[in-house]
Order: sequence, then structure tokens, then C-alpha cells
Amino acid sequence: MSAPIRCHIWVEGRVQGVGYRIFTMREARRLGLVGYVRNLPDGRVEAVIEGDRKVIDLLLGRLQQGPRHARVERIERVIQEPTGEFQQFEIRR
Repeated sequence: MSAPIRCHIWVEGRVQGVGYRIFTMREARRLGLVGYVRNLPDGRVEAVIEGDRKVIDLLLGRLQQGPRHARVERIERVIQEPTGEFQQFEIRR
């Protein structure tokens, strides 16, 4: 296993109203990651994820594909130090 990290991401494309947040939550929980995902007013989806770097990279690969009706154009990410503030992965409003 690699060192735990915090990854803050912003996803652009057709990612709101297509089940993208639920997809993200399910995949993150399946992989044992913690954090949150939410829609932003500008049409992007934001997520903060904490866990093993290699596992987060696996999740990011899945998020690039997204659920069936999503169209991901770009994922921007910033790697940070983990804070340990999350107990699970959730959808925020």
C-alpha cells in the first residue's frame, strides 16, 4: 500500500443529473475510500477523497468513464495532506 492522501477533484462535462454523484459514492465506498461528492452551481461536480493513493487513482479512472449517461470532459485534481475528518463517503448538497 502507498501513503494515504487527500485528493480534491473537479469534474467537467455532462455530470449533473445523470447519476454521477451516486456512481461516485458507490465506487468510493466499494473501494474503501472516504470523503464527499457534490454538485457545484457552475455545472461541475466536486469531490474530496481520502485514502490510499493507488486506490484513489483506480477511482479516478472509473470517474473518467462515469455512469452510462455521463460525458466527462475533464478532471482537475489537487493532491493534499489527508486530514482524517471523514468517517465514510457521502453525497453533500
